[in-house]
Amino acid sequence: MTRKQRRLTLIGSAGAVLAVAVGLILYALNDQIVFFQSPTDITQQSIPDGQRIRLGGLVEEGSVVRSDNAEVRFRVTDTANAVAVTYKGILPDLFREGQGVVTEGVIGSDGVFVADSVLAKHDENYMPKEVAEALKDQGHWQGGEETAN
Repeated sequence: MTRKQRRLTLIGSAGAVLAVAVGLILYALNDQIVFFQSPTDITQQSIPDGQRIRLGGLVEEGSVVRSDNAEVRFRVTDTANAVAVTYKGILPDLFREGQGVVTEGVIGSDGVFVADSVLAKHDENYMPKEVAEALKDQGHWQGGEETAN
């Protein structure tokens, strides 16, 4: 085998090993990838039960209901559609009606979004980029020009 052939074989082998490694990493992370959806996206698409998603929008006015066992029910809206959400745990201090929120969890068979984490916006100018774009598209954006990246 000539020197050039050995070099090409080594480069080819390294490329194959790298491709297999990348493939295994993507396969392992496949269950961890979470896509952002607005309430309109959820009502228009059929999302399979048990698929993890991020739901973002505004907490609908008058929809927050707290129970004794630390469970909270509320609705997330993008002003066109709303999705019912249940969450069991402690909510962020800035969580309140009319404010931006991003929840992560799954949609149950009854159509209610079961959240396992809730994030509230931290000041008047912050809004997740996808939520801000959805609100701007519908003409309901009231925040500043800055969005999170």
